[in-house]
Amino acid sequence: MSSKGIKKECYFHGGIIINRKVEVAHYNQAMPAPILATKLYVPAPRPDTVPRPRLIEQLNQGLSSGHKLTLVSASAGFGKTTLVSEWVAQSGLPVAWLSLDDGDNDPARFISYLIAALQNIKEGIGESLLVALYSPQPLQIETILTTLLNEISTLPENFLLVLDDYHLIDSQGVDQSLAFLIEHQPQQMHLVIATREDPSLPLARLRALNQYNELRAADLRFTPVEAAEFLNRNMGLNLSEEDIATLDKRTEGWIAGLQLAALSMRGYKDAADFIQSFTGSHRFVMDYLLEEVLQQQPENIQSFLLRTSILDRMCGPLCDTILLDSSVPAQKTLEYLEHANLFIVPLDNDRRWYRYHHLFMDLLRKRLGQSLGSEEIAQLHIRASEWYENNDLMLDAFRHAAAANDVERAIRLMESRKMPVHRRGTATTILGWLESLPKTVLDAKPALWWGQAAMLLVIGQITGVEEKLQATEAALTSTALSDAVSDDATRDLIGKIAAARANVAQAQTQTETIFMQARRALEYLHPNNLADRSMAVRSLGFAYYLQRDLVEAGHAYTEAYSLARAAGDDIDATIALIRLGQLQEEKSQLHLAAETYNQTMKMVDVYSPYNAPLVFLGLARIHYEWNDLNAAEQYGEQSFRLAQQYDQVVDRLILSEMFLARLKLARGDAVSAAEILSQVEQNAHQRDYTFRAPYIAYDKAFVLIRQGNTDAALQLAQQNNLPLMQARALIARGNPAEALAVLEPLRHEAESKEWVYRLLMVMTLQSIALYTNGEKEKAMELLDEVLSRAEPEGFIRLFVDEGPRMAELLATAAAQGIRPDYANKLLAAFPKSTEIILQSKITNQKSKMIEPLSERELEVLKLLRSELSGPEIAERLIVSLNTLRTHTKNIFNKLGVNNRRAAVRRAQELDLF
Repeated sequence: MSSKGIKKECYFHGGIIINRKVEVAHYNQAMPAPILATKLYVPAPRPDTVPRPRLIEQLNQGLSSGHKLTLVSASAGFGKTTLVSEWVAQSGLPVAWLSLDDGDNDPARFISYLIAALQNIKEGIGESLLVALYSPQPLQIETILTTLLNEISTLPENFLLVLDDYHLIDSQGVDQSLAFLIEHQPQQMHLVIATREDPSLPLARLRALNQYNELRAADLRFTPVEAAEFLNRNMGLNLSEEDIATLDKRTEGWIAGLQLAALSMRGYKDAADFIQSFTGSHRFVMDYLLEEVLQQQPENIQSFLLRTSILDRMCGPLCDTILLDSSVPAQKTLEYLEHANLFIVPLDNDRRWYRYHHLFMDLLRKRLGQSLGSEEIAQLHIRASEWYENNDLMLDAFRHAAAANDVERAIRLMESRKMPVHRRGTATTILGWLESLPKTVLDAKPALWWGQAAMLLVIGQITGVEEKLQATEAALTSTALSDAVSDDATRDLIGKIAAARANVAQAQTQTETIFMQARRALEYLHPNNLADRSMAVRSLGFAYYLQRDLVEAGHAYTEAYSLARAAGDDIDATIALIRLGQLQEEKSQLHLAAETYNQTMKMVDVYSPYNAPLVFLGLARIHYEWNDLNAAEQYGEQSFRLAQQYDQVVDRLILSEMFLARLKLARGDAVSAAEILSQVEQNAHQRDYTFRAPYIAYDKAFVLIRQGNTDAALQLAQQNNLPLMQARALIARGNPAEALAVLEPLRHEAESKEWVYRLLMVMTLQSIALYTNGEKEKAMELLDEVLSRAEPEGFIRLFVDEGPRMAELLATAAAQGIRPDYANKLLAAFPKSTEIILQSKITNQKSKMIEPLSERELEVLKLLRSELSGPEIAERLIVSLNTLRTHTKNIFNKLGVNNRRAAVRRAQELDLF
């Protein structure tokens, strides 16, 4: 639901927060739904409530005994909510109260409301978790609740969490969530459940462990003393002790039965006669009393009660719209019903929103069906739908349109841009309605079949999508569509079918299928259907990306972003931006990519929270490359936490874990990096996610090289066709010539296809291989080119991750004046261990000299480094040319070289300057 236009007193906002396995099928999107504040109000104790000190004491004993749970379980009308609200008011403890309804069977909605209730204890608690609750992907309940429990455990004082009307929950997911919450419940929290039937929780185990306090119907029913006070003082009757005892016995202390009986006795001259004739089973007593109460009301009140019973909640303006009766404002009637104790419950302190007692509402709805025809009832639902739509409560508007069986209106609302269809709960509601429609209706409107497929994709489910798409095509074939408008609609629907198939193909990384279906979609989609065209173009971009055609992929993502913005589709725009950021990374445009990700972050929290892991991961990679490892770790951890919540989209979790492994390796912890990668590999295998297997192997080989196991690294690289890693392993094994043979074709490919980042990696390895192979001049020339390309974007880890060999090259480059500032900056980023290795190597090389240079030879060597000619050097030293030649010959012999340039380079290597 959306909050636009809703009065402040009725609602407040809760905090709501690609490379994804199933890209969300396009459907018009909306802002996240508001939290209905009335569900969080603690019902105020009524001034005429019968005091129940024996029950309050029983509740207090459970609290003081350290029990985790208090269960108040009994049939309707036993005063459960009244008792609990009176107790919490007297307890003096902070209270988080949540009144449940049928809609809370959606785990996402249940947890979001649970967090909203807890925020009455501490502002902001659980705020970070809300980003996960509106994703189309299956929730990771334990992960979310674990984080929430950790936050609860930091609260400084004890508090009560009350879940009222839990009998309305019939969701296994919600039951499991609550069971997990109880099992790991912090000591600060005491849980209270009020329900008409026992919840599906491990009650026997809790009872055996003495962690469970319970009040049942036998506890809750009125004693004769309490019944007397209620009937005579509260209800204003003047019954004898005998009459009270009889009525109490026949109602078995059922508080609602006593209340209904008291209401029915109003106007009876002979109360005793009424009580004596009051017989029957519990169910018939309830029916009789309810009907007696209803029939005692004036016609206008009866009409109001019956017609407004279609509403789960009521406010004056909504009821006015339903009734079309301006003679008496509905708000006054609602206030009258409350004052008359006619089973209406205020939902807020301002007495604006109400609901009927559930039993009373059930009766009213039954009587409504007996009193009005289906067409009249449908009109009531239509008017309710119109009111909700006008107040931007689109899901409620849809529900009433569906209840009215107004298919056209339901379809229009379903397709509204204000419908928050990206929420799993919304998509599930729409999908449920679509699946409930008869096949004849679906076949008559083929778009409804496609709607089912689209909703399945929204909730992250591939299974069944193709079946729905085939049903759409079959319905199109059998439906006679002749006019021009229908032809346009048919072609557009054919395009939507193809776009959905392209979406499914992305999840399965079927490149050719993506191309075929995305192009078919663009051929058939209406030119004005910008949103679906955006999705199809984005699919093309992904196919180009899989083919490593980054140029075309970039064009496609840019076009997809423009189309999505023109369509007002913020989710597709967000996804396209993420893709563009990834391409900018691959083009080595680090600053531009960071800017793109930061721009995307402003949109992703609101419109596409389930894509947030990819944004944080992109920023983590960039800051890693800049060697800001602390920032990289923060972004990486954020990505990992969010990815855990959407781990059905396996790729996000795998990528996040792989990054954290690389970070461990950068900090010298190769053992932890290897452990993380082994777990990642196992998870990917268990989920049959083979697309990332080569990427995992690449990182594993990197770790093996760092651990000195170059043979295993080479074997792994060869098995997984990883030529870049193969070259790195060959260099590490001392086979630079073989590495150069592997790298040469990789360089040509990267240059021809404009794979900028890959080209930088290839050239970096080539420079190391050349230097190791003795081709030092070529190595320096190539390194100079790499440095010139890398410096503007601030690359650091590109060099540092290659270890001591690269440090040696950079030291030589700095000594030779090759980009000395940048080279020295890079050298400063190497770990101390590398510096020690480098100094040790220089010392080693010095020790291998047959004889150290004399003072005069060092003086000559320094001048050989200059641009001076031989005669000019002799003149500077005031020696003959023959003497200079003797010195030079001695220097060459000692350094093991045969020319001036080689002598200078060798001296630089030995740090003789």
